[in-house]
Amino acid sequence: MSAETVVITVSDRSAAGERADTGGPAAVDALRAAGFACNDAVIVPDGEDSVADALTAAIAAGARLIVTTGGTGIGPRDRTPEGTARVLDRELPGIAEELRRRGTAEKPAGMLSRGRAGVAGDALVVNLPGSPAAVASGMPVVISVARHAMDQLHGGGHG
Repeated sequence: MSAETVVITVSDRSAAGERADTGGPAAVDALRAAGFACNDAVIVPDGEDSVADALTAAIAAGARLIVTTGGTGIGPRDRTPEGTARVLDRELPGIAEELRRRGTAEKPAGMLSRGRAGVAGDALVVNLPGSPAAVASGMPVVISVARHAMDQLHGGGHG
């Protein structure tokens, strides 16, 4: 994980090789198309600890933008927001609110997403749902603020 941008897919079935990861590669493709250096998605199982550990490892490796896909719903193993909260220093609720607003406009179940966004160290962290459709609608939101947020985290101006 040496790229400035890291995508982490959170899925028990993808981690076990039972289902192909589709959300992670969609996020990676969107980031690369926007000019970000990004390795292929890292896949971890659902759960608070696995998410917190993966985020901590990405930050330690120098990631400045981390996008997670999956684990934001209300299922018993959907603990991405809780794992993310353990790592965040400051929340950025506006990003998560906009992601939910867009998701809900496309599909009422978007209201059930519990994803978070915030700052961990000098990295921007954003949780997206795991479906390719949610990733497709969410990545433009992330990309629209990512460079400015990353610049701000390193002392850049507000211009």
